[in-house]
Amino acid sequence: MTIARQTVGERLAIRLHAAETAIDAALAETAALTAMMPTARAEAYLSAVTGQRAFDGAAASVSALTQARGHLVQTHNTLAALGRRLGLETIAAGPIDKPDQEPPFGAAPLSDLVAISSQSRE
Repeated sequence: MTIARQTVGERLAIRLHAAETAIDAALAETAALTAMMPTARAEAYLSAVTGQRAFDGAAASVSALTQARGHLVQTHNTLAALGRRLGLETIAAGPIDKPDQEPPFGAAPLSDLVAISSQSRE
């Protein structure tokens, strides 16, 4: 293993974690928007027919973000396998819990990610 490969691996891990965090925050925000729309329509006294395209678009966005998240998970797994083949040290740029494991102490819950995302727009 070379220092250069380890450094590149660390930089990739940081970017991957940032992308995973961003997609989770975008998915949570979009799902919250989608969930709010029926109530907003009713509170505005609009017909169920009104705004259907907006409902469809929001639902399609949730679906697309869910697929994008799946692609990032595949990317994560592929990069992890490549790192193991190259003999790189395990790199953790974010929460390291995996399915069937307890989250590490101090891991930020998704609600914190959404709050951070909301604050960054203010």
